[in-house]
Amino acid sequence: MKDNKQESHKLIHYANGPSLEEINDTVAIPKGGNFWKNLLAFSGPGALVAVGYMDPGNWVTSIGGGAQYGYLLMSVILISSLIAMLLQYMAAKLGIVTNMDLAQATRAHTGKKMGIFLWITTELAIMATDIAEVIGGAIALKLLFGFPLTVGVALTVLDVLLLLLLTKLGFRKIEAIVVALIVVILVVFIYQVVIARPDMAAAFSNLVPRKEILHPGQLHMALGIVGATVMPHNLYLHSSISQTRQFDRKDESSVRQAIKYTTWDSNLQLTAAFVVNCLLLLVGAALFFGKDASQLGTFGQLYDALQDPKMAGAVASPVLSMLFAVALLASGQNSTITGTLTGQIVMEGFVNLQMPLWARRLITRLISVVPVLIIAIIFHGQESALDSLLVNSQVFLSIALPFSMIPLTIFTSSKKIMGEFVNSKWVTILAWICTITLTVLNLQIVLSSIQGLF
Repeated sequence: MKDNKQESHKLIHYANGPSLEEINDTVAIPKGGNFWKNLLAFSGPGALVAVGYMDPGNWVTSIGGGAQYGYLLMSVILISSLIAMLLQYMAAKLGIVTNMDLAQATRAHTGKKMGIFLWITTELAIMATDIAEVIGGAIALKLLFGFPLTVGVALTVLDVLLLLLLTKLGFRKIEAIVVALIVVILVVFIYQVVIARPDMAAAFSNLVPRKEILHPGQLHMALGIVGATVMPHNLYLHSSISQTRQFDRKDESSVRQAIKYTTWDSNLQLTAAFVVNCLLLLVGAALFFGKDASQLGTFGQLYDALQDPKMAGAVASPVLSMLFAVALLASGQNSTITGTLTGQIVMEGFVNLQMPLWARRLITRLISVVPVLIIAIIFHGQESALDSLLVNSQVFLSIALPFSMIPLTIFTSSKKIMGEFVNSKWVTILAWICTITLTVLNLQIVLSSIQGLF
């Protein structure tokens, strides 16, 4: 550990250079604005973070959870969302206070060998996250336009060009695009829930955890929902993009204000993600509970089920299927934008790799696209092969999550690092409870997945 000891009342800045330099400190904050003006100015980073909590990797588990167990697992989505709010609060605070993202902070406070190990683990986690987004986008393009999966996968490389263009126009443009796509997802599933007419009384009552969740089958699905919800890449992303706002980083009151409004932004956007995940489960419970859940394990099967009267009943229609594919494309597009940003954050933070911006973005995109493209070519574009790859990528995320949660909890609970903005005692206790609990749960996912192979 490096000794950068400071007086506790002073702000501490470790970073040699800003994270995502081209967008760092670029969004103006109004002087003396009221609560709503300040909240609007700070709003945006939370939307990019929320994308990871409603990405394609969540869809099969949330809809499948509703199809298999009705409304029982609503409480699991709620608990996952509350844990996410706590972790993202700490990640954003780390970036605002230290001017370092989680990758930079981890590299600064670890030895060379441990730093390299954590970098490789994190890069693999980013790849695993991105794989789900690439697969979701490629399948959506196939369902909507009939593109072969290999073509759809290759087209996701164009996200780099879109991201470079949006970066030139300003970070607020990226935030606006992401928010617009989130609204598309939200509207689509609100419509589908209205059509499906779920039992809302049963849904709300199951926001309180029930002992039935502890039964083996239900517990396995609950673990899948938690594992697909809380992802490591979001912690790196939020710790970086929380630094995009312009404020006096040497003034404690300005830093405190930034933490306050960034937390509001994060919690509001994660509430929207919670609503989306609930809507996914409601659709699964209302339309497919009591049906053959084995026919709902892939995006293609879900697409077909929504227009099959035997599965979706009287409300089945091609319109529902089309809207599902539109929402899937929006989700995949959103997630690939944030995934590419996160890949750059991790690459710069751990190894300080110096190269042109377009090359960094292209490399981070190719790291995830190439494995998916190889699988698609080897298996001749079979959707089942990509679905299997998606499931395995989510299992790896379960392994990688503790390697980001534990450093984050250590750093934000250290007065030496955070100064006056160190976690309060109750936040530290909650953070360690969540970290240990998620680590144990994710180990359970890994063990059950290994057992399923034999």
